[in-house]
Amino acid sequence: MNLKMRLKTVVAMLAAMTLTVNAQETTPEMHITLDKAIELALSENPTIKIADKEIELKEISKSEAWQNLLPSVTLDGAIVYNAKVASMKMEAMGRTQEIKMGKDNSNTWNGALQVAIPLYAPAVYETMKLSNNDLELAVEKSRGSKIDMINQVTKAYYQLMLAQDSYNVLLENFKLAEANFDIVNKMFEQGLVSEYDKISAEVQKNNAWPSVVSGKNAVELARLQLKVLMGITADITLVIDDNLENYEDEMANVANTEINLTDNSSLRQIDMQTDMIGRQRKILKSSFIPTLALVGSYQVQSISNTNWNIAKYNWSDAASVTLSLSIPIFKAKNFTSLKSNKIQLFQLAETRVNTERMLNMQAQSFIDNMTASSEQLSSNKEAVRLAEKGVEISQKRYDIGNGTILELTNSQVQLTNTRLSYNNTIYDYLVAKSELNKVLGKE
Repeated sequence: MNLKMRLKTVVAMLAAMTLTVNAQETTPEMHITLDKAIELALSENPTIKIADKEIELKEISKSEAWQNLLPSVTLDGAIVYNAKVASMKMEAMGRTQEIKMGKDNSNTWNGALQVAIPLYAPAVYETMKLSNNDLELAVEKSRGSKIDMINQVTKAYYQLMLAQDSYNVLLENFKLAEANFDIVNKMFEQGLVSEYDKISAEVQKNNAWPSVVSGKNAVELARLQLKVLMGITADITLVIDDNLENYEDEMANVANTEINLTDNSSLRQIDMQTDMIGRQRKILKSSFIPTLALVGSYQVQSISNTNWNIAKYNWSDAASVTLSLSIPIFKAKNFTSLKSNKIQLFQLAETRVNTERMLNMQAQSFIDNMTASSEQLSSNKEAVRLAEKGVEISQKRYDIGNGTILELTNSQVQLTNTRLSYNNTIYDYLVAKSELNKVLGKE
């Protein structure tokens, strides 16, 4: 019986090991850095792909614009059955004469080839320039989407780092509380401490565990958010071999930060939209300018055919070349369109002024946050050092009987809080820096 139980235990252990190996094989790990995460997001995220396709559409529109200057060729044909043809009546020498314009119950065949070449078309020229501006705007919008994506991925990356570092702090706090409980419990069994101390240590340990669970959930949520932005499948486990402490040295260069909105995508898009509306105004004005076109046509015709034997028809042809000049005299809509265009230019000018003010305010706010975090870091580091020393002292005091369990518990709680505050300070700095880079238009 014992042998059978042992065999079952061995089989169960082997099965568990097999499942673990299979789980590891089906859940591959991907070790990434911030640059790698951004690179994958810019190549795989659907938002970026849509922006790139928008550029392709504008390139096609640009081709359509200059193709309006190419000759247009049309071929027309018509078959007319004349059940009763028109007639013309004339008075001559007191008599009415009727002249029929063909034969009744006959058919007429017409075919025409026409080639039109625009010689001077101001609206087409301005439309071509407008399509160039439209393409530039699409490129800038794509650039803005990439900058926004970089900002989102960067913040998600830092969020995952913060979640991991916070989880490690909380896990270390739980292990410390667990170790304290083991020590206090042994001392209680030996009659060296009171039951109150044992209960307090156990309560501290139990209270620390829910924070560990929440921290682990936060890590998984942050990891999932980064996966979505990177456009990778959920079955891949992201691993970041990085921590917030590695970015501590960056926080010393805040004083050298300057506000320069030259590369800000929002302002550049407003400027391009202003240029486009200005170009549209020129197109509207071109409606007051004459246009010149050259039209050539060739036509064949056969009339009064009483049968459908095309081979025996009598065909006649004609050719012509026309130089067409069109001079616009009056169209009320042109004047109202110009007024609307002028209002749009005014709106964009005011929008730009307001946007620039808001962006300057945001940039200064981010710089202030970075400065505050930088100044706060030194105090956080000192607080962590003192809290670690406090835990060490309270532990020794408790061991020799001069301290209380309450002192030991409070010192450990303070150490956990100061470490979390230290991590949050670096994280706040990095997030503010990422937002600042987005405002400044840095890729």
